[in-house]
Amino acid sequence: MRTVLMVAEKPSLAQSIAKILSRGNMSSRKGLNGACSVHEYTGSFIGQSAHFKMTSVCGHVMTLDFIGKYNSWDKVDPAELFSKAPTEKKEANPKLTMVKFLQVEGRGCDCIVLWLDCDKEGENICFEVLDAVLPVMNKPRGTERTIYRAKFSSITDTDICNAMNHLGEPNRNEALSVDARQELDLRIGCAFTRFQTKYFQGKYGNLDSSLISFGPCQTPTLGFCVERHDKIQSFKPETYWVLQAKVNPEKESSLTLDWDRVRVFDREVAQMFLNITKMAKEAKVESVSKKEKVKQRPLALNTVEMLRVASAALGMGPQHAMQIAERLYTQGYISYPRTETTHYPENFDLKGCLRQQANNPYWAETVKALLSEGINRPRKGHDAGDHPPITPMRAATEAELGGDGWRLYEYITRHFIATVSADCKYLQTTISFSIGPERFTCVGKVVTSPGFTEIMPWHSIPLEESLPHCEKADLFPIGEIKLLEKQTSPPDYLTEAELITLMEKHGIGTDASIPVHINNICQRNYVTVESGRRLKPTNLGIVLVHGYYKIDAELVLPTIRSAVEKQLNLIALGKANYHQVLEHTLDIFKRKFHYFVDSIAGMDELMEVSFSPLAATGKPLSRCGKCHRFMKYIQAKPSRLHCSHCDDTYSLPQNGTIKLYKELRCPLDDFELVLWSSGSRGKSYPLCPYCYNHPPFRDMKKGMGCNECTHPTCQHSLSMLGIGQCVECENGVLVLDSTSGPKWKMACNKCNVIVHFFENAHKVRVSPETCDLCEAALVDVDFNKAKSPLPGDETQHSGCVFCDPVFQDLVELKHAAMRHPMHRGGQGKRQGRGRGKGRRPGGRLNPKKPKDKMAALAAYFV
Repeated sequence: MRTVLMVAEKPSLAQSIAKILSRGNMSSRKGLNGACSVHEYTGSFIGQSAHFKMTSVCGHVMTLDFIGKYNSWDKVDPAELFSKAPTEKKEANPKLTMVKFLQVEGRGCDCIVLWLDCDKEGENICFEVLDAVLPVMNKPRGTERTIYRAKFSSITDTDICNAMNHLGEPNRNEALSVDARQELDLRIGCAFTRFQTKYFQGKYGNLDSSLISFGPCQTPTLGFCVERHDKIQSFKPETYWVLQAKVNPEKESSLTLDWDRVRVFDREVAQMFLNITKMAKEAKVESVSKKEKVKQRPLALNTVEMLRVASAALGMGPQHAMQIAERLYTQGYISYPRTETTHYPENFDLKGCLRQQANNPYWAETVKALLSEGINRPRKGHDAGDHPPITPMRAATEAELGGDGWRLYEYITRHFIATVSADCKYLQTTISFSIGPERFTCVGKVVTSPGFTEIMPWHSIPLEESLPHCEKADLFPIGEIKLLEKQTSPPDYLTEAELITLMEKHGIGTDASIPVHINNICQRNYVTVESGRRLKPTNLGIVLVHGYYKIDAELVLPTIRSAVEKQLNLIALGKANYHQVLEHTLDIFKRKFHYFVDSIAGMDELMEVSFSPLAATGKPLSRCGKCHRFMKYIQAKPSRLHCSHCDDTYSLPQNGTIKLYKELRCPLDDFELVLWSSGSRGKSYPLCPYCYNHPPFRDMKKGMGCNECTHPTCQHSLSMLGIGQCVECENGVLVLDSTSGPKWKMACNKCNVIVHFFENAHKVRVSPETCDLCEAALVDVDFNKAKSPLPGDETQHSGCVFCDPVFQDLVELKHAAMRHPMHRGGQGKRQGRGRGKGRRPGGRLNPKKPKDKMAALAAYFV
């Protein structure tokens, strides 16, 4: 019996596909990473009996990053990132240990079937999975095929079974196009971002953005928003005049006519026309025309149109709408939501999809009428060769989906029903009048067949005033003729829907990445989302775009990125060489980067008009160790300290509060310590601003506070306040928070574990002695006599937090309430410091931590 490994993109997809293929006769178990389950069943595979193992990844297995020192902003010139800096594939989420998990499940398997999403990103993940599992799979016998690719567009029995019966191969060219895009975005984005972030944050204190980022797609996206802003600012309203006439076909009714000249911009000319027409007593009918017109049903729904409608009509941001659509897809309610196609293939089961909706109370009547009278073939749209249009795949109720899920599903379903409905037909009557020498017109519409507008009422023909029955040469008395003075109005800020249209038109991003780029410019504080989901550029966004225009307009115009996207598509089609496209594009941007660096003064001239220099920003907080003058604390992101006398800037931990720490000084550099805190339920630790930016010891890295400092005698250091190894993470040490009394606590200096102990104690000190059982540092506790929990009215006790029976009931494990999981601004996850596993600085051993974390908690705290 052959063993077949099958891999989907998400755990929920894996479960749904396995349930369909096994017909529910499967067993499930958790994988070793705890995030992905494995579903097993037996069946037939290409004419042979087989044991199937269905599992999943969680999106990309690997991510591209620079190696070693090239990840440091301080050690590397950003220009080196274009060519000299080597890159490597790293696990996208190391905590999931996805590579190890795939290898454990793939070991000994004979074949692999890849059920990744059927787009370019999905193809790329296919090869990430293959790189992990092929080395441990059984070697093929001779020319035996072992790698298969399933192509599917929805999670339905028919589509999944059809995909299993028509397995293909993964597309290497499409995967390479994604690799190329990743490398281009990494090298170009990081080089420009690092340079301009360091340059401007070193000069200005109120930018209010932790990252002055550049992106080959993100920046042109911002450019569209600023271009509209500039049009609004430069707009000069003009006054114009309109001639309005009313006729009275009957005694108590009037009809408003539109002037054929529309408007004039000269007051005297407008007055002349008014005087001429006022001389006439009657309006004469010059012609009456009736014409049957058609309002076409919509094209089938693709991703861009779905995102446009979600923003404009449903009030959902593109990123949010895409997340909901993906959830609806993985739950089997809609087909794959990433598609450029607006044309259904000839063999698509339109009636089958329609029948699914026959019992929904909102549209049951319309659906049943279509099924009995016969559906209309959808209009011929664009076939991009990827996936069918977005279609509802099974019935749902508002109670099932709830809130935004239902609203998006309802729109997708109504849109689908509209595509197979009849066009809307109406009769348009146009009556042309003459009043003196001037011509006027009125138009009326009467719906003869509502067609698709029954299911999409917002597209219905608006009701207009009914027109009188008349014939050529009929005369009507004039009720009123007047001159209206109006002004031209400026355009409004771009809506998300308009921005999506512009991005699609100019080839900026893909249907999958457009929401990400729009979300990025919002997150970076370059635009704010106003009412009506309009995107208003911030001061920073405006200055950046104007600066790019001043130095090199191609950095912000969509032309270059559009050309790059075309090259990437040629790689996907196998018509362009991956290495040549990469080398050519990087060479262009490297030249542009050098010119940008040389010309940065041009952008700086714009910056200094809009933003305040560091020396004029912030409030005095702590003294500099060099000049002993007060440094200013700048709260705007990223928060930092600036010494205007020395002209030095010191970065600080982010997403918390900073205050002076008892006016105590660092014994190494004489800088006054500050205290970082994430709040009363979170963590806090002191730090020296200079040591935080310039690590004093070899085993320290930039971004470490006193709770990680290995100074052997400083009273605030890890050496003096460290108690024992963290009970949850591998490398953390539990450190006494000496500022926390009377609600004393110790906190891990790596993860968010907090241990509360000895409430209402006067003093808690870390002893130089160690525990005989676990070798953690002992603590000396001095309790309040009135509230002492110690037996026999004792107030002082020395013992081990983990082992001492007197202390056991006074210890409580919690997790810090962090404002942001990365509480050290931008430092990321750090590994061990080379101290030797299990050791505290100063030679004392940490408590030996059991492998199982639950056992650890039981051993320490029960």
